[in-house]
Amino acid sequence: MKRRAALSLLAGGLLGGCAALTRPNRETEAQAYLFAYFVGNGADGLHLAASTDGYRWDALRGGSSFVAPAVGKAKLMRDPCITRGPDGLYHMVWTSGWNETGIGYASSPDLVQWSAQRELPVMAHEPDSLNAWAPEIVHDARRGHYLILWSSTIPGRFPLTDGAGDGKYNHRIYATTTTDFVRFTPTALFYDPGFSVIDATFVRALGRDWLLVKDETRHPPRKHLRVAAAGGLDGPFGALGAPITPPGLWTEGPSALQAGDEVIVYYDAYTSGHYGALRSRDMLHWEDVSQRTRFPQRMRHGTAFAAPASLVDRLRALAP
Repeated sequence: MKRRAALSLLAGGLLGGCAALTRPNRETEAQAYLFAYFVGNGADGLHLAASTDGYRWDALRGGSSFVAPAVGKAKLMRDPCITRGPDGLYHMVWTSGWNETGIGYASSPDLVQWSAQRELPVMAHEPDSLNAWAPEIVHDARRGHYLILWSSTIPGRFPLTDGAGDGKYNHRIYATTTTDFVRFTPTALFYDPGFSVIDATFVRALGRDWLLVKDETRHPPRKHLRVAAAGGLDGPFGALGAPITPPGLWTEGPSALQAGDEVIVYYDAYTSGHYGALRSRDMLHWEDVSQRTRFPQRMRHGTAFAAPASLVDRLRALAP
């Protein structure tokens, strides 16, 4: 397995910024949970759901959109990732189109009033790149920067696995970093497990970081989620474990929460038309708990994150 290429700490990329996944201080403020997601093809924008236990989720604003997409050729808002940064703002990144080389970005102090949206040309330096899908972001407190991840296909870049994915696609995970959302390091290859891979995300559990990814291989079909231990947010990464999602179920879009002594991993069973969830206390043994969950109708790939309970209460009170 190839490890990630080192990301330069020098400014000089032409990339725009995104958000950060930070660990909230649970000792100083009561927490609840929010889930950012999209419906349909993502044309109407950001949807939010709320939960107090990580299992039962209620659509906010009566299921209405919180903000409509305004950037990218297709002007979609798919795979939204929102989290609270150390600056107190909520930063959001999203897939702005199926075949675009940029991603969307905006920020908000309260998840209601949003900044102007920006298109971030994360793969513009690769003229043959086909896409930039499902951006995620995590704040690396040790290094003091934000790490932004997404999946892209560059035709011919990984010839050994050409034809194993869906049609022309053969994804790997790419990344950039930023400290201020103004200057960005050049995009670099972040994770290459030796097969087409998408939907990388991190969770902090058991005193360390863990990387979750989707194996996007179609020939033969895999389409499952797997987990690898990480030495840090920049690696090194251990061997991927066995699939954690139910056998034969095509899944994508993992998002994870640490809820009490459990890690809950949510997944989009996109060919079956429903959302599901798994839980673990050791990151090795997984139980499917989908029967215990309740999700909004038509919910698609998004990101769950902790937020102050006071904010969640205010959002619950909003009219549709």
